[in-house]
Amino acid sequence: MDLKDRVAIITGAASGIGKEIAFRHAEAGGIPVIADLNLDQANATAEEIKAKGGQAFAVAMNVTDEDQVEKGVADTVAKYGKVDILVSNAGIQIVHPLVDFPFAEWKKLLSIHLDGAFLTTKACLKYMYKANYGRVVYMGSVHSHEASKLKAPYVTAKHGLLGLARVLAKEGAEHNVTANVVCPGFVMTPLVEKQIPEQARALGISEADVVSKVMLKDTVDGQFTTVDDVANAVLFFAGATSNVYTGQSLVVSHGWFMQ
Repeated sequence: MDLKDRVAIITGAASGIGKEIAFRHAEAGGIPVIADLNLDQANATAEEIKAKGGQAFAVAMNVTDEDQVEKGVADTVAKYGKVDILVSNAGIQIVHPLVDFPFAEWKKLLSIHLDGAFLTTKACLKYMYKANYGRVVYMGSVHSHEASKLKAPYVTAKHGLLGLARVLAKEGAEHNVTANVVCPGFVMTPLVEKQIPEQARALGISEADVVSKVMLKDTVDGQFTTVDDVANAVLFFAGATSNVYTGQSLVVSHGWFMQ
C-alpha cells in the first residue's frame, strides 16, 4: 500500500469508524484530515493522533453545505499542497416503516449520504485531476447490496454510492483516480447502538432479538464487524498502486451477503 505522506480527507472522522480510519492512516505514515461537523471533537481527534507521533489536521465540514465542503478541501490543499485520498464516511441512520417515513427525514438522510459524497468528491477531484492521482473510497454497507425493513432511505443511499463509484471509476481512470466502496456489516458504534431500541420498538421484539435475529442472523458466526476490520478495507483501497480494483466494492460482514 502507498500511504506514506498521503493526505486523506476523512469525513465524519471525529468518532466511530471514521476515527479509526484516521488513526490507522496516520499509523501507516499518512496525514489524515479530520473533517467533521463537530470541530471541537475533530480537533481533539487530531490532537490524539499528534500525541502518538502522527500528523493530522482538523476542518469543520457539514458535507451537505457546498461552501463549507469547498472551504475544507481548499484549506487542506493550502496547508499540504494536495489531497490524495477522500474517504466519504459521514452518515446517519433513521428508521421507520416506509409507510410512516417522514419526507423531511428521508431527504435529510439522502442529503448526508449522497449529496455529501457528491460534494466532497467534486471538491477533491479538481485537485486530484491536476495532480494525476487520487483515491476515493465511499463508506457503503451490506445495504449497498441487500435490503432490510425500516431503512428505505439508508438502503437507497447505500445502493446509490455503488453507482457514483462506478461512474467515477470510468471518468477518473484517465487521471489516475480510483473509486471504491467498502460495505460493512453491523459495527457496534453509537450509530448502531441507537438503532437497537428503535428497531425493537418498531418491530415489537426485544433488543436481544434485534441483535441476534435481525442484525447478526445472516452472519456465519454471529459476530459484529469491528472498526478495525472496516479500516483495513478502506486502507486497502486507499493505498492501491494501480487501477486494478477501481469500481469494485468489498463486503466486510462475517459472511452476511456473499458476492
